[in-house]
Amino acid sequence: MTTAENEQNMTSQVNHVRHVLAVASGKGGVGKSLVSAMAAVELARRELKVGIMDADITGPSIPRLFGMTARPESSMVGIIPPETATGIKIISMNLFLDDAGQPVIWRGPLLTSAIKQFWSDVAWGDLDVLIVDLPPGTADVPLTAFQSLPVDGILMVTTPQELASMIVEKAAGLAKQMSKPILGIVENMAMVTCPHCGETFELFGPSHAEELADHIGAPVLARLPIDPTVTTLADTGHVEDVKMEAFTPVTEALAEYITTPSTVFAAPNPAPAPKTS
Repeated sequence: MTTAENEQNMTSQVNHVRHVLAVASGKGGVGKSLVSAMAAVELARRELKVGIMDADITGPSIPRLFGMTARPESSMVGIIPPETATGIKIISMNLFLDDAGQPVIWRGPLLTSAIKQFWSDVAWGDLDVLIVDLPPGTADVPLTAFQSLPVDGILMVTTPQELASMIVEKAAGLAKQMSKPILGIVENMAMVTCPHCGETFELFGPSHAEELADHIGAPVLARLPIDPTVTTLADTGHVEDVKMEAFTPVTEALAEYITTPSTVFAAPNPAPAPKTS
C-alpha cells in the first residue's frame, strides 16, 4: 500500500460526517458563498459541528468571508483544515496559495481531482454537516461533487431576475438526474429598504421564487434582503457576526434536516456516471 493510500485509509477511519449539504445555483453572483457561510454560522450557533468545503476552486470566496489566512496542515491522518473563531472547519484552495489573488488556471481534470481530495484526504473528523459551496454551472465540478460526495441535501440559491430562475432550474435538473434531494430555495437580494423613508423596494424586479418552486418541486425557505451591514461584515471577514432575521427559516429547515438519522463516512464513494449521448 502506498503512503497516499495509507493516509486515505486513516482519514476514512477518523472522519464521521453525518450529512453533506450542497449549496448550488448554476448561476454566478447570486450569493451562494454568503448563504453557505451564513448557514454554517447559524448551525454552529446551535452547537452543531460544521465544516465548509469551498468547491469553487477557481473563485473561492469562503476564506475572505471568514477572514481566514491560516494554511491547512499535514498530519498522519490527512490534511487538517483550519478552524474559524467559532470552530467551523474550512478547506479552500485559496488557503494553499501564497497570494490570495493568484489565479488558479486549471483544466477540468485538475479541478475534479481537487474536489475528490478535499473529501478523501482531509481529516474532517466528527461533523454534523459538511457544507459544500459549489461553483456556477452544471459541468465538471458540480457533477464530480454529486458523484464523489454522498450529498444528501441541496440548497438552491437564486435572485429575483427571471434569467437567474431559468439557470437555477437547470441546476435543479442536474440534481434531480443525480437523485439528490432539494431541501429548498433561498432568494437572495430580494429587496432593499430605504434607510431614510423605510419603504421597501424590489430593486431587481418582482420575485420569481414561487414560480421556480413550482417548477422544481421545492419550497421557498426565505427571501433575503440587501443589507449594507451584512455586506460590510462579509467584505471585512466578519461573517460570523452576521445576524439576519430573514434567514431564520433557512436555519430551522437545515436544523431539521441535520437531525434526520443518517450517517455517511468521509471516504471515496463515487456514484455511477450518468449516460451521455
